[in-house]
Amino acid sequence: MKQIKITVNGQEYDLSVEPNLTLLDLLRERLGLTGTKKGCDEGDCGACTVLLNGKAVSSCLVLAVEANGKDVLTIEGVELEGGDSLHPLQKAFVENGAIQCGFCTPGMILSAKALLDKNPHPSQTQIRRAISGNLCRCTGYQKIVEAIETVCNGNQAKSKPK
Repeated sequence: MKQIKITVNGQEYDLSVEPNLTLLDLLRERLGLTGTKKGCDEGDCGACTVLLNGKAVSSCLVLAVEANGKDVLTIEGVELEGGDSLHPLQKAFVENGAIQCGFCTPGMILSAKALLDKNPHPSQTQIRRAISGNLCRCTGYQKIVEAIETVCNGNQAKSKPK
């Protein structure tokens, strides 16, 4: 067992973990944060995307011990200050019909958030590149791109971890 300290959605945890435990399994099984989806377990689908120190990563490819001392943001932590309403990306996905089954949505939103946090006004090519690691079998991506563009053209609010 290895001892780690990790901050998830603004809450600090001091945990004992197996050296081979993935960040995905830590989030889902130990912390109960099931918004991060388990898809391919190979880093190809993007369903398990979280932000690790602000960077979009496939949590199935990151060992929990590698997250020691780092900040993790999951879909459960993406909200406006006060937690009373949806983040603009979440609203835009709903309003633009970018959500079908919803399985890819958490990863898409976190990939888009990582992009918009660094570049609030990306081109459509930059948006497509940012979400290229996230597979969606329902929407055909156009509505997802349009939802992200909606946020770029409006006032983007920063989310604050819980």
